[in-house]
Amino acid sequence: MKNEVPFYDPDLSYEDNYKEGPFGLFAEKNIPESGYSEISGKKNPNFLGLEVDIPFGIPAGPLLNSRYIKAAFRFGFDLCVYKTVRTQAQACHPLPNVLAIHPNGHLTADCDTVLADKNYSRPLSITNSFGVPSFSPDIWQPDMAEAVKAASNKQIMIGSFQGTQGKGKIEDDYALAARLVAETGAPVIETNLSCPNEGVNNLLCFDTEAVYRIVEKIKSTVPDRPLLLKTAYFKDDVHLKKLLDKVGHLVQGFSTINTLSARPVDKNNHPALSENRPEGGVCGDAIRWAGLEMVSRLAHFRQEMGADFVIVGVGGVNHPDHYKAYIKAGANAVMSATGAMWNPLLALDIKKSQV
Repeated sequence: MKNEVPFYDPDLSYEDNYKEGPFGLFAEKNIPESGYSEISGKKNPNFLGLEVDIPFGIPAGPLLNSRYIKAAFRFGFDLCVYKTVRTQAQACHPLPNVLAIHPNGHLTADCDTVLADKNYSRPLSITNSFGVPSFSPDIWQPDMAEAVKAASNKQIMIGSFQGTQGKGKIEDDYALAARLVAETGAPVIETNLSCPNEGVNNLLCFDTEAVYRIVEKIKSTVPDRPLLLKTAYFKDDVHLKKLLDKVGHLVQGFSTINTLSARPVDKNNHPALSENRPEGGVCGDAIRWAGLEMVSRLAHFRQEMGADFVIVGVGGVNHPDHYKAYIKAGANAVMSATGAMWNPLLALDIKKSQV
């Protein structure tokens, strides 16, 4: 079945996926008969002041360019995040970039060793190792602008960006990236503070003072766009509350989680990605517990603080019940990467479950 063909081909390089994708059903001009039709005159949910059909979509990662974004919008994913970009070109890690992983139960937050291979069985979890590649702004800016225009009046294209170390003060490069993204017309921007390639314990989102400097610089540079922070899983409430106290009143929302880190190995117990890449980020079914827990904790602190930031729940969503669980936990919106990649009808399935 075509809906079993992922729209990002894990056997191809990032560059070939960018040039040739998307694949499977996303390559079709029209969507299959879904049994879902938008109810005329219904009151639509609000996300950051913008109307959407349902607050569900695809997070930063698998939507590489405007072709992917257009396909996702056609298939009913109403919140689509353009692949994270930088202020300069950065190459992708070599293959493999995606492998299936097979943890015993759910993955913990302690960088477990897990078997990795190409057996993409259900329930599906994957490891990914890309290194946050980016084309140069002269390539991604016009393409992102085209993606922005593809959204209907009840869909939102979100621009994701990340600063690059070694270019002076990191907050300055984050701010430049934010400005370049805003110039495309993206109505909402999201900054990645949780790249798994930085190491499980060294993620930028855990450095509260650095986050504060970055947020202040971004907001002074691009004051007119809602800003989301993409964060990782926090093991304790002390550090999470410290972050919220520092920037919870400055940003418009938090998107969580990015991934959990693990050590994928092959059947011979060798690093599955490469000797130089012993760790990788994990997405999919194995991390749903962590995404739900983070949403619940953020919702608790939001109420305690009397704050009004939005929460975007990410991690392990591959069924309408998972969407409902995130909303019940306190999420204002929900996104799926792995689940959506292997089931492009997921948004339509969720919409049918809401009727």
